Amino acid sequence: QLSVYTTTRSNIGAESNIDLVLNVKDFDIESKFERTVNVSVPKKTRNNGTLYAYVFLHHAGILPWHDSKQVHIVSPLTTYMVPKPEEINLLTGESATQQIEAEKQISALDGPVSHWRSRLTLNVMVEDFVFDGSSLPADVHRYIKMVQLGKTVHYLPILFIDQLSNRVKDLMVINHSTTELPLTVSYDKISLGKLRFWIHMQDAVYSLQQFGFSEKDADEVKGIFVDTNLYFLALTFFVAAFHLLFDFLAFKNDISFWKKKRSMAGMSTKAVLWRCFSTVVIFLFLLDEQTSLLVLIPAGIGAVIELWKVKKALKMKLKWQGLRPKIQYGTYNDSEKKTEEYDTQAMKYLSYLLYPLCIGGAGYSLLNVKYKRY
Repeated sequence: QLSVYTTTRSNIGAESNIDLVLNVKDFDIESKFERTVNVSVPKKTRNNGTLYAYVFLHHAGILPWHDSKQVHIVSPLTTYMVPKPEEINLLTGESATQQIEAEKQISALDGPVSHWRSRLTLNVMVEDFVFDGSSLPADVHRYIKMVQLGKTVHYLPILFIDQLSNRVKDLMVINHSTTELPLTVSYDKISLGKLRFWIHMQDAVYSLQQFGFSEKDADEVKGIFVDTNLYFLALTFFVAAFHLLFDFLAFKNDISFWKKKRSMAGMSTKAVLWRCFSTVVIFLFLLDEQTSLLVLIPAGIGAVIELWKVKKALKMKLKWQGLRPKIQYGTYNDSEKKTEEYDTQAMKYLSYLLYPLCIGGAGYSLLNVKYKRY
């Protein structure tokens, strides 16, 4: 049978100070299930402590710690993360959601607080396989457990907790008034190939976090493997690779074109300025939203290139007068002056449509859309 216990201790040796939250007496490793239970939250956990889930696979009618052939695995049910800023209306200051005062105070904190992992995904490897004890793969070796009874060595079932299913969207803030929280326990069998692949993916996500990737970036990587069909995932990788390739080819061609550009004749200087402004605003928005680096890095490179193009278009040069920098602008020839006249006239007519649309869109967003900050 399958039993799930919770405790505030990372190691248990007896049945004291632990709570049974789920017991599946008719557990069948071939049958998948999903059940939601309410878990009592101890005072220590409410004060930013950690709560652990102990998952046991053991014989029916015997307590897990009395079963010599039991197999168990441990996973924390809490994690520390900076709360997501609450979105407000910039004019009225009203919150997007109606929360109790304690939750608002916690959301206002800048430091990380305890969050509840509301999902616990379990797997048992059901595929029979033969291996050489001296060359057992390291990824599987750490999950294999055995027990010796007399002269016989028994290999226990491989119990696995799918950490990739722990998504940021499922996290819940734990405050001082929380006494119970829901926990969805799901189970499904897993093959040897998928188990090894999942182990490698979990290790890769952990490595990303050690390299400084944020929780959100790591969560997006998890979403690629958890929420996506494998065939669609392969297509996504293919499209993303070509998207990055075309992005950098476009950057290369753009830089080559503007590097050779010596005259702005036939080119709209105002269009270059507007494009630079919009690109920088988009980059700052993506930066504020903590967008994936896959999107943020090309956007940042594009913003830098647009700033460089403005420098080329305005023929700007930086000169030093002692310790004080001074910006000098180059002169335009007759062709460039003629282009500037047409450019000014075109922008004048375009502004009759552009300005009302911009002002109207900004006003609508200010009144109806909620933001994290100004």
